[in-house]
Amino acid sequence: MEIYEQQGQDITASDMIQPEEDSEIKKFYKGSCIFITGATGFLGKLAVEKLLRTCPDLKKIVILIRAKKGKDPKQRFEDIFNEPTFDFLKRNDPNFREKVSTVIGDVSLPDLGLNEVDKDLLIQEVDCVMHFAATVRFDEKLRLATYINVRGVRDIISLAKNMKKLRAFLHVSTAFSNCNHKEIDERFYEPPITGDKLMNLVECLDDDQLDQITKTILKDFPNTYAFTKCVAEDVVKNEGKNLPIALVRPSIVIATVKEPVAGWIDNVYGATGVLLGAAVGLLRTLYGNKKNNAEMVPADYVINSCLAAMWDVATIRTLNDNKEIQDEESREEKFDKEIPVYNYVSTPQNPMTWDDFEQLSSKHCKQIPSEKVIWHCMFKMRSNYYEHMIALFFLHTVPAHIVDFVLLCLRKKPMLVKGYQKINKFADVLAFFTWNQWKFNNNNIQSLWKRMKKHDQELFEFDITRLNWDLYFYTYCRGARVYLLKDPLETIPQGTIKYYKLMFLHYTILTVLGLFLLKFVAGLFSLSFSAVF
Repeated sequence: MEIYEQQGQDITASDMIQPEEDSEIKKFYKGSCIFITGATGFLGKLAVEKLLRTCPDLKKIVILIRAKKGKDPKQRFEDIFNEPTFDFLKRNDPNFREKVSTVIGDVSLPDLGLNEVDKDLLIQEVDCVMHFAATVRFDEKLRLATYINVRGVRDIISLAKNMKKLRAFLHVSTAFSNCNHKEIDERFYEPPITGDKLMNLVECLDDDQLDQITKTILKDFPNTYAFTKCVAEDVVKNEGKNLPIALVRPSIVIATVKEPVAGWIDNVYGATGVLLGAAVGLLRTLYGNKKNNAEMVPADYVINSCLAAMWDVATIRTLNDNKEIQDEESREEKFDKEIPVYNYVSTPQNPMTWDDFEQLSSKHCKQIPSEKVIWHCMFKMRSNYYEHMIALFFLHTVPAHIVDFVLLCLRKKPMLVKGYQKINKFADVLAFFTWNQWKFNNNNIQSLWKRMKKHDQELFEFDITRLNWDLYFYTYCRGARVYLLKDPLETIPQGTIKYYKLMFLHYTILTVLGLFLLKFVAGLFSLSFSAVF
């Protein structure tokens, strides 16, 4: 069955009935001990779930976890499995958690914040590493972005070099790590600064000094995220050249197609923030070129491509799968090829423009309106800067001040002005990606797909050519409604009624304002006419 016929549906037990044909990828993960960083993040949770569900013969998954926002590591570990992503596993394999253990650490700290006992455990037992951990905030301070995205990569590679059984190491970067180039191939590029120099720089300067020179350091990069991801790739290239490393660059990651839950999303980064803001009637204008490609990919496809890439790198870079690494010399003999880079992007085979994004998100959000909408959906991307600024003033700034004034009169806390300041800041950051166009090469990812057996292609689906964007966006909008707004599908009738009431109110206000404007203009003409005659 083509994947577009399945979009909008969650996986079922029948989907997991395995045919007799062997799976090379499942065979690769059989008996594996896999170390995963960033397991509490969006992609990390999906990776843990996918491995447990599809590769039940793996030995163990070890995740790095830290305390955060008043929650200790144990509580955060428990919270992972409370997500809807693990509902299928809970029903069909109640004991799945026995295969997951934790080590306490923090990627922002030197040596990942690991103690010696846990380090030794990882060195002795782990044979696969999946490094998802990163700070994805575009406005992150350069110091913290460097600690997490650059030093963290160096330290986990240093740890991996000592792993006795290492067969594959995955580093997840971003398709925009080299956004200072207009054509991005599946290769490494020269960084603006080496990892060592950047780490020395942030250690030598205090926070105020770093803030003052950050823009100068970034040069052609739009934010600290893309910049540090670029530098991190250079660290991978230099520090990991004798390791079985795969580097995967996904573009903007959005909701799942099907696995393990259709439309699942747990964050409002990037395109999802635009979709959600438009859906609830908050975001009404965005500055960008509608003709440019909207480079984005579904999260479950990203995970499947990562798992396949690890299998691939172990296959194409290993001279003898059963040979243990005894010393550095044998390691260099074993992994003697260039580190493969996989650009996981959509535009080469299945492009979508920002105009498509605007039309599809508006279309499907209106089909399943949330009860939590605050105004009529009227989102529009504008390429004329002055038109955008006028729309921003009348559609964001003026309504925000009016609403906050009413709230103050009612002795309630004003909130919309500050809210729109955040929305406008988010829109300004996103403008770099809506105004620029890149040409991506993804021959390696295409070749990887072709090397996979048919059964593996079914189990680890990531062929973007089979994705129907129109059908997918229904799934995407539904997921944003259910998982981000926490508004169940049962409230669609109430949401529809509220949506049409707000739409009626919206056009009524426009009509009244139009009549007042018409009357005002007519009055001016009348005065002018009287003055002349």
